[in-house]
Amino acid sequence: MKPLVICHMMSSLDGRQHPSRFTMSPDGERRDWSALYERVHEDLAGDAWMVGRVTMAEMSKAGPHAPVAPGRVERPVHVARAAQSYAVAIDRSGKLHFDGDAIGGDHVIVLLGRDVPDSHLAELSADGVSYIVAPDDDMDLAVMLETLAERFGIRRLLLEGGGTINGSLLAAGLVDELSVLIAPALDGGTQTQGFVAHGTDGLAGMVQLSLIEARTLEHGTVHLRYRVQQPD
Repeated sequence: MKPLVICHMMSSLDGRQHPSRFTMSPDGERRDWSALYERVHEDLAGDAWMVGRVTMAEMSKAGPHAPVAPGRVERPVHVARAAQSYAVAIDRSGKLHFDGDAIGGDHVIVLLGRDVPDSHLAELSADGVSYIVAPDDDMDLAVMLETLAERFGIRRLLLEGGGTINGSLLAAGLVDELSVLIAPALDGGTQTQGFVAHGTDGLAGMVQLSLIEARTLEHGTVHLRYRVQQPD
């Protein structure tokens, strides 16, 4: 059985995702929206969070490097260690690199495409990073989520990806809840998109949202939670 997946995002009123471009609050200050987002992240009590390659690369900031002491390469799953919390990255092509086994104290697990070479797996293993290699060319995320539950004990996962990843998991019926913080701000940019990518296939007529909770937080921010259901 896969973990409960909660897609947790923040948005301006016009559906943008980058608080650095949000308009000022009425008192003339630019609120620290990210701090509020992280606080709600903690309140949701996930034992893992998941992002895509681009977001994780901004966090890891490491480059490719040969393992100091190459060990045996394991496929399809390598469990480097057990942990209380996990940072999960989707990296089909094996482009992410790390200089340790954790991000922000959370042990790293990388979800990889089937064709990732053994040399990259050796690098991850030597850095203490866990990984799951896809069983087929399609990179079936449903199967990989089940592996996260079975091999790592992950029961509650916060999906915090970009629009493409979020949309793909929603269309595949793998998201159980939406948690959206709506900031009292506007962006107005034309080059950014919402937390579900435009043109995501499979959403129209396949996803229904049922309100769980709506509450007002500080600075006029609204927190909305929805149950994601598949139509009968």
